[in-house]
Parts: sequence; structure tokens; C-alpha cells
Amino acid sequence: MSKTINAEIVAVGTELLLGQIANTNAQWLSQQLANYGVNVFYHVVVGDNLNRVVQTFKQAHDRSDVIIVTGGLGPTDDDLTREAFQQLSQFSLVEHKPSMDKIQAYFKKQQTTMTPNNRKQARVFAEAVVWPNHVGMAPGMMVSFESRTWIFLPGVPREMKALAEQYMFPALQQLMGKEELIKSVALKFVGIGESKLEHELYDLIHGQSNPTIAPLAQEDGIIIRLTAKSDSLKQADELLTATKAKIIERVGHYIYGVNHETLEGKVVALLAKQQKTIAAAESLTGGLFAEKLTAVSGASNVFHGGIVSYTNHVKEHTLGVSKKTLQTKGAISEECAKEMAEQVAHKLGASIGISFTGVAGPTEMEGHPVGLVYIGIYDEIGTHVEKCLFQGDRSAIRRRSVVKGLELLYKKLK
Repeated sequence: MSKTINAEIVAVGTELLLGQIANTNAQWLSQQLANYGVNVFYHVVVGDNLNRVVQTFKQAHDRSDVIIVTGGLGPTDDDLTREAFQQLSQFSLVEHKPSMDKIQAYFKKQQTTMTPNNRKQARVFAEAVVWPNHVGMAPGMMVSFESRTWIFLPGVPREMKALAEQYMFPALQQLMGKEELIKSVALKFVGIGESKLEHELYDLIHGQSNPTIAPLAQEDGIIIRLTAKSDSLKQADELLTATKAKIIERVGHYIYGVNHETLEGKVVALLAKQQKTIAAAESLTGGLFAEKLTAVSGASNVFHGGIVSYTNHVKEHTLGVSKKTLQTKGAISEECAKEMAEQVAHKLGASIGISFTGVAGPTEMEGHPVGLVYIGIYDEIGTHVEKCLFQGDRSAIRRRSVVKGLELLYKKLK
């Protein structure tokens, strides 16, 4: 008989509060814990202040079954996680010899002197189950206190993930008494908004308990994560396949991939399959499209190159946009986008040319509003120009322009 547990994630670190780094640990942990059927009800961030950390721990202890703490396990004076929990629990701290041996061996190998404060990283609660850290210094810990389960993980993401995957998730499954298997698949959509997608699938999302259906908006489109629970892998696959078929029946036109597949990866694969090549002329995107495409393995077989024609001078004298077009229609126009796409394909010897021109902001340009973007695509059939109006700041508009360009290419090649 399995039991339900409610979890809370507490991140310790002033740098998180100041916005110097993003709390990606909590995001990743929540995504993974959902796959294991663990309910995460709270995310909390607290700075490196002993009293505030103690108060945060007390609050978490009062309302959650499992408290997962990330960060504050390092060697410096502002690493206060151990001290705060010791004040709450009155548990004693001891030096964990295997961890201490590893720390000393590290400094010996580096041929540097170990400062005394590094011993702090090997301190663990005497009552805890200790999880060795194979990619860093401070070990992870799990300890029971007043019917609550406390888990302590380093704040460094790769260390946290390694300890969670190797030790924490299996421990939580055992704690929950779960013998069932949990499997997930992520369906990726582009060209449809989150609200429209949810509307099309409303009855499935709200009526389905196994698999669960969870939409999530991301920069490069929408993800729907399907999570099935079963006693066997075969049955879990059958549940996922049946639900996926229902979704495809309604909105399959917008699906471009699953799990770790990317839109740019799909475009590169389609170009290679069709033995086509592409070149890019970028104004407002400033090379972002080329960067996105060349991050894909095998892009060199299909991507000839790009011209960042940021000024009208470069558009005219390097790319070959006519002076008349720039004077009469302007750089931010359908006509300019058309010529940019055609010229870059001809100059770089590619079968397809794509262009981006528009206003990224923060102010209007040539009398055009911020967010107005023209994307041109040229091939042997002709040239199509898409007029778009994106919302957001300068960075968001540039990113959305590239995603839209990839979407248009994908649909055209598909």
C-alpha cells in the first residue's frame, strides 16, 4: 500500500534572492518529483542568515512531510544549513571520515594546502543516512526528525542532480512504499498558444488521472508532459500511447517532436533528408538564428552560413538589397525581407534563404512599433514573407523571431 507525501523545497543562498543566479535546482527537482508521484506544495528561498534559515526550517517542518534543502553545505561562514537544522533538531554533528578522506585527497592531488574550514564540508548529523558525493565535496544526507523526513543536498546543480538520482529518488520511492513504475513522455508543440492548446484538450486534461496531462509553456513552444503509473513498463507504454493518440487526433498538426528533440534539430534533419541547404540574412536577430542552427550536430552539412546585415549600408553593399527598396520601403518591410532572403541564398550558394528584419526595441524605428518583425523564406518555388508582431522586451522579441523562423521552416520542409 503506497502513501502520499507532500514535499517542500527550500533553497538556501543570498545569491538566489539577489537574482545573481536562478533557482534552477527547484525547477528540476519539481519536474522529477512529479514523475515519482511526490506532491511539491512549496518552493522557498532564504538568504544566508542563521535566524531566518531556522525560522524557514520551522515553517517547513510544520507543514510538509518531506523537506528537501539545497545549498548552504559549503566550507564558508555563510554556509549555515547544518547549523540551522541543528538548532531546530538538537542533533549532534560529527565528522564523516569517508568524506573527509576524499576532501584531503583532493587537496593533496591539487598540491595545495587545505584550509581548516574545509573540514566543515565533511560534517554530518550523527542520526543521518549519508550519501557520498561522487562529483563534489559535501555529501548529501537524509534524516528523520519528529515524523518528518529531511534531505540535504549541495547547491551546485550537477552535484545535486547526481545525489538526487542515485540516492534521493530511490529513497523516496521506498518511503512511499511504491512498487509501481512511473514513465513520462514530453510532447512538443509549436505554432499554437498555451491557452488555445489547453482549450482544445480541456476535457482530456481535466478528466484524465492516469496518465496525467500537464501543459507547460517554454521559450521554444509548448510542452505537454504525459506521466503514466503502472505495475509494468508494457502497461505504462500502452497508457501513454493511447493518450498520445487522442492528443494527436486533435492537435497533431502542431506537434514537432518528443522528449529531447528540438525544433532546430528537426529542421536540420529535414534539410539533410531532402538534400537542401540554407543560408541566413539577419538584422534584428544579429546571428541568433545561425547560433541556434549550428548548435545542432550535422548542421555543417546543410548550413552554408549567414550575413548579419545590421545596418542599411551592409544590407545594400554586402547583401545586395536594392537602394530603391531601402529608400522607398525601408529596412523594416516585406520588400526588404524578401530581397534579403533571396540575396543571401544566391550569394552563399544555398537552396533556401531565410531573413529576419524588424524592431526589437526598446523604441520604435522608421515609424514601426516595437515587436514588428518580417521573416522571409526563399526557395526554388518562390519567396514567402511572414509579418509578425511579438510582445516582450528586446531579448524576448529576438528569441521569438528565431523560433518563428524555425517554425516556418519546419512547416515548409515537413
